[in-house]
Amino acid sequence: MRESRGFTYLGVLFLVALMGVLLATAGQAWHTQSMREKEAELLWVGDQYRKAIARFYSSSPGNARYPQELAELLKDPRRPDTQRYLRKLYADPVTGKNEWGLVKAIDGGIAGVHSLSETKPFKVTGFRLEYADFEGKEKYSDWRFVFAPGGAVLPPKPAGQVVQ
Repeated sequence: MRESRGFTYLGVLFLVALMGVLLATAGQAWHTQSMREKEAELLWVGDQYRKAIARFYSSSPGNARYPQELAELLKDPRRPDTQRYLRKLYADPVTGKNEWGLVKAIDGGIAGVHSLSETKPFKVTGFRLEYADFEGKEKYSDWRFVFAPGGAVLPPKPAGQVVQ
């Protein structure tokens, strides 16, 4: 009887260790899946901003211009009627904050947005054609959702451009 108590104790210890490993593995899988969902949402939200900026730019009466602030995408101040290019200002899915990095155009308007997250993305290949330059980027903040008329190249964003 005495000999079996030690064996049972070792069995329980082994079972507890095994459960710990399984829970750690499940936690890692959950985290990975969560980050992949946030990535997909970032691609969607960023694309919504890019498309809204494109619509704002192309619907400019007279000289085309970029919005001066993101709020102009909710209600175009240049028009007497209500013209909306976005339903709402979306939060950054990766950081969970309403802050975005801004890509400024030559005229000082907002040509695009990017996440402020310095986290390394899971997705590094297989992007749609308009986001082919996302390939191999080291962090989410390098994913820039920019509208450039006619595919023109915009100057690089100065450091520290953040909007809330």
